Amino acid sequence: MSTVFDDRPCALGEGPLWHPARQQLFWFDILNKRLMTREGVNQISWEFDEHVSAAGWVDRDTLLLASETGLWQFNLKSGHRALVTPLEADNPITRSNDGRADPWGGFWIGTMGKQAEAGAGSIYRFWKGTLRCLVSDVTISNAICFAPDRSVAYFCDTKTRQVRRWSLNAESGWPEGESTVFLDLHKEGLNPDGAVVDADGNIWIAQWGIGRVAAYTPRGQFLKAISFDASHTSCPAFGGDSLGTLFCTSARQGLSNADIESQPTNGMTFAMPNAGRGQAEHRIIL
Repeated sequence: MSTVFDDRPCALGEGPLWHPARQQLFWFDILNKRLMTREGVNQISWEFDEHVSAAGWVDRDTLLLASETGLWQFNLKSGHRALVTPLEADNPITRSNDGRADPWGGFWIGTMGKQAEAGAGSIYRFWKGTLRCLVSDVTISNAICFAPDRSVAYFCDTKTRQVRRWSLNAESGWPEGESTVFLDLHKEGLNPDGAVVDADGNIWIAQWGIGRVAAYTPRGQFLKAISFDASHTSCPAFGGDSLGTLFCTSARQGLSNADIESQPTNGMTFAMPNAGRGQAEHRIIL
């Protein structure tokens, strides 16, 4: 059974990252503009003057942090951040959303409209100092993750209810050819959100609105689903001992006061021990 890992409710919990060098989970509350973590029983957070949503680890004390205006080096000891590259800094409509480091030391990051404006967002890759747009006309960027054999990337625009798969160049990690539909959730009426791939290549996808993370094989076959005590499950991450614990963020966005009163754990961050076998998050090379 899943348990509450952290009881601070997020308006929009997102971007959980298990830092392998620190053995520590980091995550975001996008709408409240904060980065969150725990050290034992101590609850820690950093507040920003703009939306922050996703991160990758550079070294023990440094994250690459995605905000609505850029990618930043963020020092966990000092709280200092330094701009690495602008990200749609001249577009006040958009903010960053889902993102993850790739196996080559790059970082994929999606953007979206702050009010989910249709087609306002894009998906980018940052690698070796270059930020390149990969996909445009995206409404809600999500599900960015990578197969353990480095063969493909996954991503989605939640509005389409389709998760896509894209072959990657073995040398550079840049996408090759056109992406194809990996999973179509239209018939089931499911909304794919954040996702992570485990060590066996199965993709675990948070499904917004039904309180679960569902696992699918590399061929798109449904394996199982894990339920969490929150309607809007938003993004999973593997961590803990032997990467066997499935963490999951959630959100209160879009819920009524009655919904929250009847299920006060909405927006909290959860943990499910012995859920599977994850792969370690890749290190970003700047």
